[in-house]
Amino acid sequence: MNKMRLPWQATSPNKHYGTILSKVVLFTNQTQSKGWFLANEKLSQAKKAKYDEFYTQYSDIEKEMLAYLEYNPDVFRGKTILLPCDDPEWSNFTKYFAQNFDRFGLKKLISTSYAVESKTHKSNYQPTLFEKNDPQFDEIKSSRNGKIFTLTSDRTGDQRVNVDDLEWRYLQGDGDFRSEEVKRLRDESDIIITNPPFSMFREFLAWIMEAEKQFVIIGNLNAITYKEVFPLIKNNEIWLGNGFHAGNAYFFTPFTDAYGEGVFMPDTGLVKFRNVCWFTNLDHGRRHQPLPLMTMADNLKFSKHKEIRGKTSYDCYDNYDAIEVPFTDAIPSDYDGVMGVPISFLDKYDPAQFQIIGLIAGNIRGLAGIKSSPGKDGPYMNGKLKYGRILIRHRRGISI
Repeated sequence: MNKMRLPWQATSPNKHYGTILSKVVLFTNQTQSKGWFLANEKLSQAKKAKYDEFYTQYSDIEKEMLAYLEYNPDVFRGKTILLPCDDPEWSNFTKYFAQNFDRFGLKKLISTSYAVESKTHKSNYQPTLFEKNDPQFDEIKSSRNGKIFTLTSDRTGDQRVNVDDLEWRYLQGDGDFRSEEVKRLRDESDIIITNPPFSMFREFLAWIMEAEKQFVIIGNLNAITYKEVFPLIKNNEIWLGNGFHAGNAYFFTPFTDAYGEGVFMPDTGLVKFRNVCWFTNLDHGRRHQPLPLMTMADNLKFSKHKEIRGKTSYDCYDNYDAIEVPFTDAIPSDYDGVMGVPISFLDKYDPAQFQIIGLIAGNIRGLAGIKSSPGKDGPYMNGKLKYGRILIRHRRGISI
C-alpha cells in the first residue's frame, strides 16, 4: 500500500466541499407541503435510478459518535472499524476516525469505495490529482475498481497515528459490499459505520446482522416499518441513535435540481430532510432517559394538543383493543393497556419504560402482536384507516 495525501487534507476553494461531505443513506417521508411533495417525487425518481449521492456533514458525524463515547468512553477502544460504501478520498467518516485514531484507541481503520463504472448513474468522472500523482495510479483501475484505505500505525515517525498515516490501494473488485472481498473485511471488523445506498437499505442491514456486527448507519425513520427491520427493533436488537439536530438533516447532493423550494437551500448548497435518523446497536444515554408524562386526566385537561385537550377520553381503534395516542408527549402515565403511538416515538423510546407490542399499518401484515378484527390490519378509527402506529404499553414490572 502507498501513502496518499487526501483532498480534504488540502484547502478547498469550494465552499460546499470545504466542509467535505460524505455519502449518506437518505430516504424521504410524505409531507403536506408543495416543496416536500416535489422533493419526494424527485427522490422517488432518483431511487429508481439509484442515485445514492447524498453527503453528510462532519459536524453530524461528530455529534453522533460523541453520544456513544459519552455513554462508554471505551466504545471504540481496541476495535477495527470498517467504513464500507464510502468515498475515502473525500469522506468525512474517514477523516473523522483517522483524526481521532489515537484518542479513540482504535486498532485499525478500513475504508472502501465503490467503483465509478459500477454505479448506475454515470458522471464525468475525473480522478483527483492526489490519485493521479501517486506512483500506483492506474487509469483503468481508477474507474473500474474500488479503493481501500487502511490506518493501523504511525508510519511518518511523528509519534502519532492520524490521516497522514493512511495507506491505500485498488481493490481487486469494484468494492460492492456483497462481494467476497468486502465480506472478508466485514468479518475482520468489529464495528461498521457508514451510509449504505438508500436503495439497498434492507439488504445492507441484513448483511450486517448476518455477521453479528456492531454498527451505526443512517436511514429513513420509515425503514422501521420494513418487515425485515421492525422485529429487530421490537426485540431490542437494534434501535435509533442520538439523531440529527432538531430532527433535521442537511446534506449535499450533486442533484440539486431534483429538489423543490423549501428543500434545497441555495445559500448553503444543501438539501434539508426530515425523518432521517441513525440506526445502531451501540448503546447511548438518550436511550435510557424516561419520558416525563402526565396522567390521562391531566392530558385531557391540559394537553397542548387540541386533538387531546377538552375530550372526555382517548379514542379507540375499531379493530384493536388499544387507544390512539397521536403524539408521543400525550402518552398517559397511568394507562396500563395497549397504546398506538406514532413511529417517531422510537426517538424517545426507553426500553425500561415501555414494551413494544407490535406494528400496525395499512400495508403491513402480521406484525401487530395482538388480535385484530377479521380483514382489517391497519389502525382503523370510525371506519377510516389512520397512519401507521407502533403498539406499546408501560412496562411496570415487566422484565426486559
